Amino acid sequence: MTQNTSFLRNFFLYKCLFALTFWNHVSQSVEDELFTSVSNNFPEDGSNQKIKSLPLLYTNSHQTKANFDWVVIQNSTESLSLSEITNDNVKNLVALLSNFRQGSRLQNLTLTNVSVDWNALMEILQTVWHSSIEYLNLNSVTQLSGIERFYFDYSGTSMKALTMKKIQITDLYFTQDDLYRIFADMNIAYMTIADSEMIHMLCPSSKSPFRYLNFLKNDLTDFLFQKCDNLLQLETLILQKNKFESLPKVSFMTSRMKSLKYLDMSNNLLRHDGAGVRCQWAESLTELDLSSNQLADAVFECLPANVKKLSLQNNQISNVPRGVAELKSLEELNLASNRLADLPGCSGFTSLQFLNVEMNSILTPSAGFFQSCPRVRELQAGHNPFKCSCELQAFIRLERQSGGKLFGWPAAYVCEYPEGLRGTELKDFHLSQLACNTTLLLVTALLLTLVLVAAVAFLCIYLDVPWYVRMTWQWTQTKRRAWHNPPGDQGTVLQFHAFISYSERDSLWVKNELIPNLEKGEGCVQLCQHERNFIPGKSIVENIINCIEKSYKSIFVLSPNFVQSEWCHYELYFAHHKLFSENSNSLILILLEPIPPYLIPARYHKLKALMAKRTYLEWPKERSKRALFWANLRAAISINLPTAQENCYEETD
Repeated sequence: MTQNTSFLRNFFLYKCLFALTFWNHVSQSVEDELFTSVSNNFPEDGSNQKIKSLPLLYTNSHQTKANFDWVVIQNSTESLSLSEITNDNVKNLVALLSNFRQGSRLQNLTLTNVSVDWNALMEILQTVWHSSIEYLNLNSVTQLSGIERFYFDYSGTSMKALTMKKIQITDLYFTQDDLYRIFADMNIAYMTIADSEMIHMLCPSSKSPFRYLNFLKNDLTDFLFQKCDNLLQLETLILQKNKFESLPKVSFMTSRMKSLKYLDMSNNLLRHDGAGVRCQWAESLTELDLSSNQLADAVFECLPANVKKLSLQNNQISNVPRGVAELKSLEELNLASNRLADLPGCSGFTSLQFLNVEMNSILTPSAGFFQSCPRVRELQAGHNPFKCSCELQAFIRLERQSGGKLFGWPAAYVCEYPEGLRGTELKDFHLSQLACNTTLLLVTALLLTLVLVAAVAFLCIYLDVPWYVRMTWQWTQTKRRAWHNPPGDQGTVLQFHAFISYSERDSLWVKNELIPNLEKGEGCVQLCQHERNFIPGKSIVENIINCIEKSYKSIFVLSPNFVQSEWCHYELYFAHHKLFSENSNSLILILLEPIPPYLIPARYHKLKALMAKRTYLEWPKERSKRALFWANLRAAISINLPTAQENCYEETD
């Protein structure tokens, strides 16, 4: 019975080999193309190509359940992908893989959902190591039994790359070296162990051929590869999402990796407070990723001197210190998502070509950036809380002059402050040069002030404003003195029916016609005339004001001579002032002679207004009409004055 079972098993294996050989002849052209693709993914000439993931070739993809209880996900001449590998079918898998000796076409093997004992896992790896397989991928591996020392034979292998993801160790008590030594001494160029909660990795026992190591998303700490001298060919080291804390220790780790070019330390817990600690990096390191850590300004004291591409994104950097870091080879710098308040200078980065400062705290970027950084070809400064003010105008002009060096313009450059401009793109924000140039603003204000003063002065002179100011001052002073009169003073009690204002050249008419006809005869009119009623010792202006205020009416004898008299103008001004201050109808205009409009000076605008709005009496040339003239004039000044009655009684006696 046992012999029959063995015969059937061998028969089935031969059938599988025959099917694979047949498929090999059918798809020869496709295989050649795929082989070329695999070879190009892992060059052996020491180029700078970064391997981010190991290649898997998918040609005839299908999913079937084999007789060995594993699931065939992919099956082609060069690639084989199996799932659900357990202790029950692992021996059959080893037997199958043993048939693919070196020289076979199968190069890619992927095993998913593997749940086997330690020895079974080692047997799978050992079998693959001596097969034609070059790229092995192990996904979701659960190791069931205890880990013990295994003497692994690394000789005569075709293996180039190993990728292991989501490896779970169920054994809690084992010797660490028994596990890590197996992988540390592998003689392959590329190895990835990711998302496996790995806490350590040993330094290789001898000079290692590793060129690419990826330990993404594990629990590695600062003790990794300290004082390790056997990673001389390592070019790429990815330690993203681990638990590294000390940047100087990371630098010392790399100092013995003489070929290291790319190091990814992003998403760790790295800090560096300076404190005089000297860092020592690999001189060959040209690309460094320190993003998403806890680094502050002091990080610039601990950077590799020959780095060309540096990422410090998402840290706690608020300023780039001047004169601290001399990174003369640096070409690309990423400072996005930090706390910068302004664009950094390039005093220490003379070769800088690309700078990213997006999502910082930059309100008004420095306009002199491209002058201090002449080699910069692209600046990414969008998504900052820009304050749209005069200071930002220079930066906006910088964009026009830079010739498209601002990446993301204009959509990524939007005003955040003030509130009224929030959401406005910088390209649509404009302020006049006058509003932003203090010197120009002061000069303009000064010129406008001078023009305004000149205009006011001209108007004052043209409208005789100084004269009116002087007259107002005189009237105010007279009023003030009147308020301080002694108790016996009669004050502003009416004493006259009318005050007569006339030009000296018209005095004959006043003395021969006006006064005799009003003061003599019926009515007993009292007139105030400057020649007989002005009080000696007082100023002329004060006498004029007193007479006007003590008179019921003010009679103005208008003629061309009147408008030429300065004193007549004074008297008209004060009488007009009384007209408005007391709201009285006290002005009587007598037109002695017609006055041509061109003879009236500009400052007599009140006279023009009065003649246009008020009725005036015109002196008739015909004698027959003069009786009516005097009757109308008497009627206009008719009022009973106590003083006038007494005078009348005296004259009667």
